[in-house]
Amino acid sequence: MKYVQYVNTVIKEQLSANSNIVLYGQNIDAGSSLSGLTRGFKVNEGFIINTQNSENLLVGVGFGLMLNNISSVFFMKQMDFLLLGIDHLVNTYNIIRQTNPNASFTVFPVTVDSGFEGPQSALNNFDDFCSIAGVEGYSFTNKQDTQCIISKFLFKPGFRILSTGQKLLREEVLDLKVEYKDPNCKFFQYNKGNNATIICFNQSLKYGIELRDLMLKKSLTSSLFSINSHLNADYEYIFQDISLTRNLIIIDDTKSKNRLSNTFLTEVLSKCSINRYKIVYREPQINDYFPREDSLEIDYKGVINEIFIKI
Repeated sequence: MKYVQYVNTVIKEQLSANSNIVLYGQNIDAGSSLSGLTRGFKVNEGFIINTQNSENLLVGVGFGLMLNNISSVFFMKQMDFLLLGIDHLVNTYNIIRQTNPNASFTVFPVTVDSGFEGPQSALNNFDDFCSIAGVEGYSFTNKQDTQCIISKFLFKPGFRILSTGQKLLREEVLDLKVEYKDPNCKFFQYNKGNNATIICFNQSLKYGIELRDLMLKKSLTSSLFSINSHLNADYEYIFQDISLTRNLIIIDDTKSKNRLSNTFLTEVLSKCSINRYKIVYREPQINDYFPREDSLEIDYKGVINEIFIKI
């Protein structure tokens, strides 16, 4: 099953369990239905509305519905469009966050990370939205974290942003064994090992899996984590693992300069005694925003050698 079909199925499960809801966005019930993401949606005692491209207005509409005890989801073709709603995300929500709403408002944009759409469709900067507005945001990459996050947060009273990567939506759904799940779905552990701890931020879990597998060929076992929350969280469980392996590798494929992974590393270095660490992130390049394959280039052998001194 393609990942987009799986996400669509999980959302439908939540639609059938909730009533008096509004779903809206451009062509969510017409044309490609956001490349299949919103295809076939039905609501109980609510509406599905195909809207124009007026993102500032539409974010305001969601907050207005929430204040009137109507839950809604604003599906957005790409996160770039959410820039137009920043004023509401920050200033309007600063008023609403002081109340205890009974309804929910969720913005659900797709993070465009495939690379071929050009400079106006390349905003892989989820951390920045959560930071500037101080709002909860969750990304997901596979069968397990998708089910947990969507079922827990899609219609939870209050406001948040949920997103997944466009590139992953076109691929087969990842079905992974979970070793540990944070109770609030802020992070997941997919492996337990002794030689290193690999922490994946944003949409980088696939790179962590590749690194884990290459390490195994060298008889090196690793603990593999994916961070799903884009605001700082309680990482004490992860710190315990890092203190045991004493080797840390962080992978972050965001284009943000204000990376949550940097905050995480600062906290690790203040709380854990470790031997070596390596952080892998995007180095700015002149062709970053050209239409091209958008991937994080990683010298896996070099990373392993740097941590384990040429094993």
